[in-house]
Amino acid sequence: MSSLILKQAQELLLERVERIEETEEIALLDGVGRVLAKDVLAGHDQPPFPRSPLDGYAVRSEDIKQASRECPVRLTVTEETDAGHVSKGKVKEGTAVRIMTGAPIPEGADCIVRQEDTDYGEETVEIYEAVKAFENYCFAGEDYKAGTRIMKRNLRLGPVEIGILASLGSEKVRVYRKPRVAVLTTGDELVLPGRELEEGKIYDSNLYAAVTRLKALGAEVVRYGHTRDDTKETAEWLKETVGKTDLIITTGGVSVGKKDMMHQVLEYLGGERIFWKIAIKPGMPTLCGQYKGTLLICLSGNPFGAAVNLELLVRPVLSKLLGSRELDLKRIPAVSENGFPKGSRVSRYVRAYYEDGRVRIPKGSNASGVLSSMCGCNCLIEIPAGPEGLERGETVWVILI
Repeated sequence: MSSLILKQAQELLLERVERIEETEEIALLDGVGRVLAKDVLAGHDQPPFPRSPLDGYAVRSEDIKQASRECPVRLTVTEETDAGHVSKGKVKEGTAVRIMTGAPIPEGADCIVRQEDTDYGEETVEIYEAVKAFENYCFAGEDYKAGTRIMKRNLRLGPVEIGILASLGSEKVRVYRKPRVAVLTTGDELVLPGRELEEGKIYDSNLYAAVTRLKALGAEVVRYGHTRDDTKETAEWLKETVGKTDLIITTGGVSVGKKDMMHQVLEYLGGERIFWKIAIKPGMPTLCGQYKGTLLICLSGNPFGAAVNLELLVRPVLSKLLGSRELDLKRIPAVSENGFPKGSRVSRYVRAYYEDGRVRIPKGSNASGVLSSMCGCNCLIEIPAGPEGLERGETVWVILI
């Protein structure tokens, strides 16, 4: 079977998934990263009353229109009002109310004089600056009016959105449920962190990198584990998992070696092979299939190869499941600060750091089995197929991660 180009592979996977329609109501403080399941309408004006934007004095603009440093206007201070408290009286001709930031503006006042433009008087106050009507004045509903649509469904919630929902008085929020994902790493050579590292073994970085990245992308990892290079053992793990998830991710066992048994696992289970091999480096031998209606994406066992295709293949699937465009791959142009001399028969993806329109490839190996040089990187450079590689100063496309 010939290799697919990346776009073809992505389209084949996206054809097999539908966006999640199930919703749940969760505590507002748990809402960051979740996708809003319904429009949000304001139930009240915000603020619900006219309020002061600063510390000063609530007055009638008519009383102070001649005020200046040379000829201050003296007013009688009738009371002081703080945030959270309501003035008991009304501002009448020749009077003022000392007011603090956020406090309701008392009836009769149509502006606030900042305290720096006064003598800070407590019983009487001298005003040194004329202020126009409704200057330094926050109207009721300045932020939003009752009945206004504040947020549209399918919005991915961040701290700002959570704050806005809190300002509406919401204690809970209705969101789409998270995509349920399982992660399995395979390989006789792998040992989980915390155990003794025997001769010939390496610690399993793929499991930890994949699980944490999936969680960061908004997925719920409902099961994860590791199996040896054993067809039946791996198939049994998948049998126990299918039906509980929207997506299963595996790493390892996808090439053509004697221990690359994921092809046999899929056949043993009676699953459908969607494709094998993508025309990219790293991660070319990626295998994708479907088993009992569940999408199965089998990534390379090489750490960087697995990381690349988790972004290029798994992330678009999660984006469709969540119905949130904010998870879509973000591809932008940048000028390369250094070169990459190796050409390739297929598109190559290189780890790099992007900032302010420029991108830099870190020192160290770019081999698919090396993860350490990806530390601190925030993008992948896309180098088209060809014998020349990448020249310094060349404009390239980068995918933000």
